[in-house]
Amino acid sequence: MPDLLPELTLNPDTAFYILLKTREFDAKGEVVDPDEGSNPSDDKSIDVLEFQPDDSVEEELASAISSLNEDERLDLIALIWIGRGDFSFEEWSEAREGARAIDPSQAPQYILGLPTVSDDLEEALSQLNYSLNDYLDSHLNTPVSPAVGPEAD
Repeated sequence: MPDLLPELTLNPDTAFYILLKTREFDAKGEVVDPDEGSNPSDDKSIDVLEFQPDDSVEEELASAISSLNEDERLDLIALIWIGRGDFSFEEWSEAREGARAIDPSQAPQYILGLPTVSDDLEEALSQLNYSLNDYLDSHLNTPVSPAVGPEAD
């Protein structure tokens, strides 16, 4: 582990959201059941793993990436590259500088085109001592209450 870890501008929760969305995106495939059954049990629910016209996973993922500010986007790409082994955390500045070469409007397509993006991102985050399991535990075990949130203030 490097002596001095970078301070992220990208919130780890946002990084984990993108990581999980990329896994959801990667799990989907081309339509192989064009004549779907009348209900999910008729076709063994295979349609859930296929890209459908009304599927929002790609749109949600692209929106999450597009909504990042420049520093967050550079952090995200640098983390992916570090997790992939292209850079180390000692080369954080170089990784972020290299990420500038990716046109911001093309960043979602670039990231979606990386075949191991979720694993690479998870690897880099784990090197920063952020755990996907901890993230899931904290978000899945948080009770949802209508009295919580901006409206409750």
